[in-house]
Amino acid sequence: MSRKYQGLIVLNTKSLEGTVDELVSAVSKDFEAEGVKIDKVAQLGRRQFAYESRHLEAGHYVNYTFQGAPEAITKIQSRLKLNTHVHLQHFQRIA
Repeated sequence: MSRKYQGLIVLNTKSLEGTVDELVSAVSKDFEAEGVKIDKVAQLGRRQFAYESRHLEAGHYVNYTFQGAPEAITKIQSRLKLNTHVHLQHFQRIA
């Protein structure tokens, strides 16, 4: 069963080799590797944190809207934990 989800990913661009667009497309490939279909990718830009989080003052926010199976979320979370450029991740089901 395919459901619609939204994922907010905060990227650490502090020690990035390359462009932010390349990093966003690499994360998109991680999503697609788990069998989900990405509907929309919205780059929200770099934003300051309210407080320092793991030695970072800011991050690049990207919102992914996608469709996939419920068990794909845990696989995506596990995969993104291995990526050193992914600072935070949050997923929610949308209607």
